[in-house]
Amino acid sequence: MKSEKLKVRISRLKLFFIFHFSLLTLFGCEEKIKPSIVNQVETNLPSQESWDSEVTISDSGRIRAVIYAGYIASFTKEQFTQLDSGVVVDLFDRKGLHSSKLTARKGKVFESSKDLEAEGRVVLISDSGTIVRTEKLFWNNNLQKVHSTEFVTITSPTEELQGFGFESDEELKNYKIFRVAGKAKVKDE
Repeated sequence: MKSEKLKVRISRLKLFFIFHFSLLTLFGCEEKIKPSIVNQVETNLPSQESWDSEVTISDSGRIRAVIYAGYIASFTKEQFTQLDSGVVVDLFDRKGLHSSKLTARKGKVFESSKDLEAEGRVVLISDSGTIVRTEKLFWNNNLQKVHSTEFVTITSPTEELQGFGFESDEELKNYKIFRVAGKAKVKDE
């Protein structure tokens, strides 16, 4: 009798395991958590990208600027071009003559106005030898002027000025510096 009870118990245990294994097999494979579906919305993706490229901006057949950047991304909808990974810009005057060279870490060109914004260790050197150093600089294409609201250092053959904010023609011949602190050489007559 003991062996029969033992056989019944073993059979019941077998049935118990088979039943539970079947349930696990049937319902365990059902996907309980659906994977998240990422609906990719246009989150500021560029319409065009290029690396180690050069862009020429012209007006009425005259070159106004030649821009080199390690990375360029064009955002058509937002109407600007992002410049990154080292920016070098050669600026030309209204006659098409080279006037100055700008270097920066990154920048932006606004499509409608062709204005330029430069950021990060900005250095602007005119062909006459005047040097402007700042962290952020803007070039207004229509007015042919550069300006900044940041701390700026201007070094020319005759003076060294520092201050917050400045504006100038693109050749750096006629400039104003705001909140000035610096020194200048004065000629004795």
